[in-house]
Amino acid sequence: MDLAVRKTALENLGIRVVGAVHENLPAARLVEASVRRREGMIADNGALVARTGKRTGRSPKDRFIIENDATRETVDWGPVNQPFPAKKFDELLRNAAGYIDSLEEIWVTDAYAGADPRYRLNVQVVTEYAWQALFAKQLFRRPDPDELEDFEPEWTIIALPRLLMDPEVDDTKSETFVALDFEKKVVLICGTRYAGEIKKSIFGVLNFVLPTEKDVFPMHCSANKGESGDVALFFGLSGTGKTTLSADPERHLIGDDEHGWSDQGIFNFEGGCYAKTIDLSAEKEPQIWNAIRFGAVLENVALDRITRQVDYTDSSLTENTRAAYPLEFIEGAVEDGQGDHPKAVLFLTADAFGVLPPVSVLTPDQAAYYFLSGYTAKLAGTEADMETEVEATFSACFGAPFLPLPATTYADLLISRLKEHDVPCYLVNTGWSGGPYGVGERVDITATRRMVRAAIEGNLARGETREEPFFGLHVPVRLEGVPDGILNPRDTWKDKDAYDRQARKLAGLFRENFRKFEGSVSENIKNAGPKAP
Repeated sequence: MDLAVRKTALENLGIRVVGAVHENLPAARLVEASVRRREGMIADNGALVARTGKRTGRSPKDRFIIENDATRETVDWGPVNQPFPAKKFDELLRNAAGYIDSLEEIWVTDAYAGADPRYRLNVQVVTEYAWQALFAKQLFRRPDPDELEDFEPEWTIIALPRLLMDPEVDDTKSETFVALDFEKKVVLICGTRYAGEIKKSIFGVLNFVLPTEKDVFPMHCSANKGESGDVALFFGLSGTGKTTLSADPERHLIGDDEHGWSDQGIFNFEGGCYAKTIDLSAEKEPQIWNAIRFGAVLENVALDRITRQVDYTDSSLTENTRAAYPLEFIEGAVEDGQGDHPKAVLFLTADAFGVLPPVSVLTPDQAAYYFLSGYTAKLAGTEADMETEVEATFSACFGAPFLPLPATTYADLLISRLKEHDVPCYLVNTGWSGGPYGVGERVDITATRRMVRAAIEGNLARGETREEPFFGLHVPVRLEGVPDGILNPRDTWKDKDAYDRQARKLAGLFRENFRKFEGSVSENIKNAGPKAP
């Protein structure tokens, strides 16, 4: 598409573009531009290292949805989906257009969101940083050169980190502003260099569009498949192991974070991975380690300016260090990003209380209960403004910050598909055992992988289980290759009374959180939660 047509497309949003437009550049040229503009440095492994400043995670308190006819009666308004007036947004969009007009150069990336051509969105990303254009190029799905010839964007993302908001003038909560307009089909991101906002904004769009218009279930999950085509889904929030467990050398990665489940199977929304890198090692996560090379982006990873060596153990900037790379950097990844209906669904939780079993078999009603609960522990750095190092949290459907519709909409879609395709569901604790965070130890990743493989192969569903007393979860009695002593979490604690108190405390937190769903779910689902008094 020539420059004149590109400018016309941007002018639909009031953007004239006076400076140079760098359109759909290859990764090498984007890396060159990033270094030339001093946006980042090249590490000795070939990756581009960029820093995001004081915003090293998402800014949920600064995220809004524009209130208009498209959203007024459908969006689940509240602390997560905050309304923003359409007229005020128009004013901010005009200000953004004027800001872009003043730039010497901008970067435009055309991409797809969705591997299934029936449901994909055409997305145009406009950025003021070359490294963020590289991020978008590697994270979204990349059109072929001939597809770019007549590419028409449906949604536009405008990312302007250096354009700061004035809360008193702009009616924002801070200098950062992230807004989705479902009528104009535009996302505006200002005042933050954290590139995860670019990726997650379109996930929010798909979570609105696919259920309401396409009867597709959007999922915050990773996915992989075996040699026989057996697909497994891994639900979980940041830090629970979605990326790590789905990047299994013995299986083929479909995607690490966002997928849809249609009438024909599952498909990846993305063309890349956005993996956490804190304490990354070649021994424990070889696929991710080997994927970090030229063309990849490292966010906030410590870099020695002399040797250009990276230090994945250094959390001085943030715990939320990240690597963004295209799926093809993962050996054996599924090229078309699609798979059949899953054979297993796994809910991942990093239980900071050290209470939940490392793996449990869920009944359908329990699957609904724990999906709506979305329990895990947020570790420092995945969001801005976290006040403590570890914070237990409940995030509906393991992705509440990205769900514009009521949580029960997504839960109903999940349960209907589980029943229709007879898919077993499991709860996997990748968190702590032998005590809470700071006392116990993190469940060994090797043991977790064995439990996950047993679930996918059907050995868990067929094996003998016992019902633990506090949550009513069905825990395997034994698993080949996994020490029996870790399957029952109470046995791993030296002080059994302390475990009992902790289990009752967590059970109470579950019940308290679930009250908001009690009026919209069945009695069976309500009764599928913790059993402890």
